[in-house]
Amino acid sequence: MAKIISDDVKLLGAWPSVFVMRPRIALNIKSVDYEFLEETLGCKSQLLLQSNSVHKKVPVLIHAGKPICESLIIVQYIDEVWSSEPSILPSDPHDRAIARFWASYVDDKWFPSLRLVIGAEGERTAALIDQVTEGLVLLEEAFCNKKAAFFGGDHIGFLDIALGSMLGWLRVTENMVGVKLLDEAKTPWLVQWAENFCADAAVKGPMPQTEKLVEFAKGLLTRMRGS
Repeated sequence: MAKIISDDVKLLGAWPSVFVMRPRIALNIKSVDYEFLEETLGCKSQLLLQSNSVHKKVPVLIHAGKPICESLIIVQYIDEVWSSEPSILPSDPHDRAIARFWASYVDDKWFPSLRLVIGAEGERTAALIDQVTEGLVLLEEAFCNKKAAFFGGDHIGFLDIALGSMLGWLRVTENMVGVKLLDEAKTPWLVQWAENFCADAAVKGPMPQTEKLVEFAKGLLTRMRGS
């Protein structure tokens, strides 16, 4: 698909953010050319403060001078505005509702446990790892019978973007804690799904290198601990 050239699409974000990855992947899927405006950690730009005055956080998509906030809302907006194939959200209302349900589960229940694993200690670490693993098993059981490459079928869809954006930090957690979270024995479909997702052309650019993310995570952890 040829790139859609547009001078009025900007994305405010930061490279390590899983939530910023989501609209970047969606824009790539739709072949929309955009300007990526990198925010500095701990120093919010005036444009960001003006564009997202409620939460004051990235990502923010600015289209024709109008801001849209919250990662999954932005993804849905991209799918509706640039409506050419491939579609990101399912066309069937039930399938669309299911995709949104699981995306909410990922954000509200699963990812909060994952993001706490690195800084946890002792029994707390083990409990969080169990929660993360249980969530992956739930997703495996819900979708493994589809026999498709992605949650969205033959191509990346809404739930793929929601969960797949977090694969970089999942790898960081595995690296820093020394545990295998995506396990061939427990979640074989998800293991293959992760490979398919990361190999997709729309994902390769936005997905940060694990080594770079590990260094960022170590620095973040040091600052959090005040040492």
